Amino acid sequence: MSDKIPVTVLTGYLGAGKTTLLNRILTEQHGKRYAVIVNEFGEIGIDNELVVGADEEVFEMNNGCICCTVRGDLIRIIEGLMRRKGQFDAIIVETTGLADPAPVAQTFFVDADVAERARLDAVVTVADAKWLSERLKDAPEAKNQIAFADVILLNKVDLVDEAALADVEGRIRAINPSATIHRTQNCAIPIADVLDRKAFDLDRIMEVEPEFLEPGHHHHHDDEIDSFSFRAGEVNPDKFMPWISELTQTEGPNILRCKGIVAFPKEPKRFVFQGVHMILDGDLQRDWKPDEKRESRVVFIGRDLNERAIRDGFMACAA
Repeated sequence: MSDKIPVTVLTGYLGAGKTTLLNRILTEQHGKRYAVIVNEFGEIGIDNELVVGADEEVFEMNNGCICCTVRGDLIRIIEGLMRRKGQFDAIIVETTGLADPAPVAQTFFVDADVAERARLDAVVTVADAKWLSERLKDAPEAKNQIAFADVILLNKVDLVDEAALADVEGRIRAINPSATIHRTQNCAIPIADVLDRKAFDLDRIMEVEPEFLEPGHHHHHDDEIDSFSFRAGEVNPDKFMPWISELTQTEGPNILRCKGIVAFPKEPKRFVFQGVHMILDGDLQRDWKPDEKRESRVVFIGRDLNERAIRDGFMACAA
């Protein structure tokens, strides 16, 4: 995967601070060159005029939301960039504040040419500390953006007190217990905490929150979005692969994200999978370390999921 161009999807609700973060990335002295794809909903686009950094490649798509009508445009732009490989180090896609990140993430799996040459590094969500709690009540897009995130910037923390911050972080954790959360003001954050995280390849999945799978942390419930995880020992690939495939096909519309690290008997490498709705991707990654417990861990985030049925199905795959 190291020779693939890393792509960061930058999302977040309207006014949360996405463009502020993008400008920070483009103006800091990091010595890297980024191709930037900016998507603004509406016929008259101004986002690219708000983005500084004249040396960067900025491609604007303003003929629709990136998560629906312009996915074809996104694919064409990325394929065009791939032909110029070597002229930039990474791609950043800034979505409109009303975008559902799922179809954007799916692009990197469903289009063969894109999947072969680019890898989704992470979904980074910028959240407004003052208004996120309200948006989670009335804006499904805001909830999806939190659910899909690998990294969350809880921005504008200077506008709320500690009690309010603790409350909003609790709401975030109820939706997405495994994302890394950074508290920021004006999106001030080391660039290394946002880019090249390799978060979406899941090698770090359980390092994000060590207590995530411990008792008391295994199940988080939101009014609409459930997040739960299970662990087992080694699983039989002849049982697990058909099970996870069928589950994502039948429950795909309700599965926002699924991901996991799985141990197969007599297999020296860890099998790592991730899914977005009905799109499933997985492969064997690094070897199990000698001192590493060979156990299988899976995470599901979605709506109206039958936790018991999923748990029973997973446990039935035990080797």
